[in-house]
Amino acid sequence: MEQNERSKMLGTMEMSRLIPKISVPIMISLLVQALYNIVDSIFVAQYSSDALTAVSLAFPIQMLMIAVSVGVGTGINSLVSRKLGENNHKYAIRAAGNGVFLEIAGYLIFLVFGLFFARVTFNFLTPDETLRSLGTTYLQTVCVFSFGLFLSIVFERLMQSTGNTVLSMTAQLTGAVTNIILDPIMIFGYFGCPAMGIRGAAVATVVGQCVGMVVAFILNQTKNKELCLNFGNLIPQIRIIKNIMSVGFPSVVMQSISSVMNMAFNAILISYGNAAVSVLGIYFKLQSFIFMPVIGLGNGLVPIVGYNYGARIKSRIYSAVKTALIWAGAIMAVGTVIFTVFPELLLSLFESGEAGDITKIGAVALRTIAVHFVIAAVGITLSTVFQAIGKGLYSMIMSLCRQLFVLIPAAWILSETGGLNSVWWSFLIAESVSLVICLFMYRSVNNKIFKKM
Repeated sequence: MEQNERSKMLGTMEMSRLIPKISVPIMISLLVQALYNIVDSIFVAQYSSDALTAVSLAFPIQMLMIAVSVGVGTGINSLVSRKLGENNHKYAIRAAGNGVFLEIAGYLIFLVFGLFFARVTFNFLTPDETLRSLGTTYLQTVCVFSFGLFLSIVFERLMQSTGNTVLSMTAQLTGAVTNIILDPIMIFGYFGCPAMGIRGAAVATVVGQCVGMVVAFILNQTKNKELCLNFGNLIPQIRIIKNIMSVGFPSVVMQSISSVMNMAFNAILISYGNAAVSVLGIYFKLQSFIFMPVIGLGNGLVPIVGYNYGARIKSRIYSAVKTALIWAGAIMAVGTVIFTVFPELLLSLFESGEAGDITKIGAVALRTIAVHFVIAAVGITLSTVFQAIGKGLYSMIMSLCRQLFVLIPAAWILSETGGLNSVWWSFLIAESVSLVICLFMYRSVNNKIFKKM
């Protein structure tokens, strides 16, 4: 298929075929990414329980790093897709180059953080010197060498913008599989590799990211002809950067909220012991296996809605949203069943021996939190619609309510009044409030924008 025909299919192909064609490769690649996160934690847990707690404490910073890279990538995807829909290829290629510039700038921020602030961060997070040492080692490594993460994201998003999601999936899978293979080798020392413990987990992570970056760059430059870049495209242009960040900045903030939420939640849970903190970290790893397909669905929805918004085809926007909601709801329903029926089995993967505090605490947590999954499907899907049409601020407002302004106060109040088992209900409360706000904002977008197209 010629490149211009590939992007044009976003405006012509039947939606029941287009949504799976664009989204399923992204969903598969994100599922493998989620599998890596789970496998990584399992190996770390087998190494030592302190290492698992240290990685759980470092996880919010990793989430922040991913938030910046993915948030900027969302802004790139949205702008490039809209300009392709408007048939403005010259602007689209400049936007792609400026996106690379922004991702490099993001990496430099975390390079400085890793070199100078990793230890300070862990001194703040825990008084335990063992956890401080383990966590600093892990955090420094994943931050200093995070250039692979940032650059792989941008080239994957460029391929997604033109509908080349199979190529994007190939790059992501290559990096994730590399990561999974290297984890046990580097942590425990197989095939002549020295046993590096928690540092080995971090090294395996960054090597996998670098492999994904190389593959994504090669595929974009050789196969994605519409957005094949040269150095001249990387020259920053303020107007284009502002347009990228009009969606990218709210998306960065929106995803960064997860990091702040995680740290605040850890502060609430630490009074119940290290096992409670580990359970929260394990939950986020496990729920990613359910949420990642829905997020992948949303990533596929962005270029479809963005293209048809640029082309002013209202009926296809409605069809895309309806189809995506059905898919997202079905995925989350399956996730609810899994978390409700098999929590002990899932948690046993993270125990080194017989069922302990992690399984006892976590079984209640997983069953309680899973109640909100289907509600979350609607919010996540409509949030990506806002991003696709350049209304990233709406998505940010949703996330602030869902993960910070409602969730953390609710968790603290429930902790004070009902104890640990009550804390987990805060997820349902926050998601319900967020959904009401989301539906109100979608109605506004529909009345003021879609109906007038």
